[in-house]
Amino acid sequence: MLRIKGLFFFLTMIFLGSVSCSQNTNLPAPVDPVPSARQLAWQKMEFYAFVHFNMNTFTDKEWGYGDESPKRFNPTDLDCRQWVRVFKAAGMKQVILTAKHHDGFCLWPSKYTEHSVKNSPWKNGKGDMVKELSDACKEYGLKMGLYLSPWDRNSALYGTPAYITYYRNQLQELLSDYGPVYEVWFDGANGGTGYYGGARENRKIDRKTYYDWPNTRKIVRDLQPEAVMFSDAGPDVRWVGNEKGIAGETNWSMINKNEFAPGVAKQEVLNHGLENGKDWVPAECDVSIRPGWFYHRKEDEQVKTVDQLLDIYFKSVGRNATLNLNVPPDRTGKINEHDVQRLKEFRNALNAIFAVNLAAGKKVHAGSWRGRNQQFVPDHITDAGYDTYWCTDDSVKTGMLTIDMGKRQEVNLLLVQEYIPLGQRVKAWKAEALKDGKWVELARGTTIGFKRMFRFPTVKTDKIRLTILDARACPVINNVELYRIPDKYFQEIEK
Repeated sequence: MLRIKGLFFFLTMIFLGSVSCSQNTNLPAPVDPVPSARQLAWQKMEFYAFVHFNMNTFTDKEWGYGDESPKRFNPTDLDCRQWVRVFKAAGMKQVILTAKHHDGFCLWPSKYTEHSVKNSPWKNGKGDMVKELSDACKEYGLKMGLYLSPWDRNSALYGTPAYITYYRNQLQELLSDYGPVYEVWFDGANGGTGYYGGARENRKIDRKTYYDWPNTRKIVRDLQPEAVMFSDAGPDVRWVGNEKGIAGETNWSMINKNEFAPGVAKQEVLNHGLENGKDWVPAECDVSIRPGWFYHRKEDEQVKTVDQLLDIYFKSVGRNATLNLNVPPDRTGKINEHDVQRLKEFRNALNAIFAVNLAAGKKVHAGSWRGRNQQFVPDHITDAGYDTYWCTDDSVKTGMLTIDMGKRQEVNLLLVQEYIPLGQRVKAWKAEALKDGKWVELARGTTIGFKRMFRFPTVKTDKIRLTILDARACPVINNVELYRIPDKYFQEIEK
């Protein structure tokens, strides 16, 4: 009898082991390309600050020529801790600083140039703004990113091979001396008129080859492996193709990197991505809270309104991108009171909009799910877990999910997320509400990606249905949320 029981136990363990193995191997295969760990961490930040503060703040320009005297740089009450407190209160997760803009002036005491804070009256030449920002970020728990302009209108070396060594030396300083850096920002402004050490001439370079980008980027990978790199070509994060902060309504996270270089880009592709792109390079939306990127007193009454900021938010974060909002400190070295107040109002609006997720924990019905396996049940889309999801069998590229809210409630905002660690899949979707016994269409779209948000006319219903109409492979949805935007913040138009 004991032998029979033992044999039964042994066979049971084999059966359970086979079931467990089947469950594990039944996971949907990734659809390449997929994000790296650093790219996924960056995408989850969603909203962060850009800080344009440099020589231009004191010359009242947007692009300095490079001949400005370091003596002109003199903030009277610089406080990076104030910046970070303001940004954290606004819900931002990172600060990217213009450590060097096109005029070549360095906000740290670089040993490779005299055109820096070490020759300014600020703190008698003993200041280091990058260090002060780094310390503030560590204190308040924000990440720090750095922008080092590839173009330098001050350097006599620019346009020669020697400048590449100079540029890389400065990059190594920034990435070695200030702790963790999470984004390194390279833009496409490369070459043109400048001071160039007194030459005062026009210098052109080949944007595709001059910087030897593969070896320049290797410095970032070696010194700051968690940092994503931004440029028109990535390699980690791409420009969205405009400075309005608006991503395409169709926005794939893929492009072909070999078709781009910083300053050499097809804006249509940058804005929308490519469904069949070979490389995972998601979009970042950069925009300033003011008309200009640097502080100008004349723009104090032109800070973007809450409605404008909300529209940008829904068309950036809400369209599978991140929002990099520039907030330039004034000549005192603090975020100006006009900007501080607007960021408070913007945060209050977001808090009000996302106060109550009407779909949280609600029952979800679906016609099918992958293998009828508990790992993939439809209730995963409302359980608040990022790594739990609903998906279909490999052969099924469509699906229907119905959220039962339990009672009739007003809804006007839909939020949907794909589980992008397995790739971006959805090509077309629609959302409907049950009204008077009939399904009424509320929204229709193309891509979803990390996050898609869609505003629609307010409807009162107890059931919302999401239908995946087409996908590159079996759809994998990990989150759906529903909200009622308060009337004072509601903008119905989605363009």
